[in-house]
Amino acid sequence: MNQRHKVFNTIGFLTMLVLAIIWLVPLALILMNSFKGNLFISQSPFALPTDASYVGTSNYSTGLTKANFFAAVGWSFFITIASVAVIILVTSMAAWYIARVKAWYTSVLYYLLVFSMIVPFQMVMFTMSKVANMTHLDNPFGIIVMYAGFGAGLSVFIFTGFVRSIPIEIEEAAMIDGASAWKVFFSVIFPILRPTAITIAVLNAMWIWNDYLLPTLVLTTGYKTIPMAVQQYMTGSYGRKDMGGFMAMLVVAIIPIIVFYLFGQKYIIKGVAAGAVKG
Repeated sequence: MNQRHKVFNTIGFLTMLVLAIIWLVPLALILMNSFKGNLFISQSPFALPTDASYVGTSNYSTGLTKANFFAAVGWSFFITIASVAVIILVTSMAAWYIARVKAWYTSVLYYLLVFSMIVPFQMVMFTMSKVANMTHLDNPFGIIVMYAGFGAGLSVFIFTGFVRSIPIEIEEAAMIDGASAWKVFFSVIFPILRPTAITIAVLNAMWIWNDYLLPTLVLTTGYKTIPMAVQQYMTGSYGRKDMGGFMAMLVVAIIPIIVFYLFGQKYIIKGVAAGAVKG
């Protein structure tokens, strides 16, 4: 039996290794080509940089300055951080209320939020963009409200499952000591939810940071996120494609979310499993 387990473990490891290589090769190609000239990127995209093809950091300086990339980075950071903070705060409080208040309307609210996860974005995007324009939500502050709405379903689902696993006696003891409902939540419940909150933060940050469609539909001309800046840089060069600058912009766009994912990835499986199984 032990020998059989070793065989399965070896097969599983090799499978994961192959999949990891498949996923990492495109990232390595982007990084490698960001240091090469445009001609060499087109002629030999899989070759390592040589003395002839290496251009140093000129692609980075060109791409980042011509596309007004630093402004896009700022707006992406603001929208992502603010949206994730709002999602975690609002959905954790909603999940606590749903898990503790046993009433028909909390069940209806819970299932409506869960149902929202299966509704395709394409079904609501045109109506949503029109409503956003009419209600003046077509700006970086208004789009945070939309991201909170789209991220609420999965976040409430995970949070609710985890809250149901917390013994209610902990809250009752705090209330006996004179703690208000607000203090119980922020002093007792929310610290316990930290692993799940990090899971939700990682999942939503990866989605919001890389999202192209919603900002393109909603944001007015004066605002651009990183995906919008990259796309406009490639389509606004009068037919001439600056592939070197494009690769450099992709590298800069990828690094922050990879760092954030590496920081929180150990919580993802634990948080999702706890939220999906408990209760």
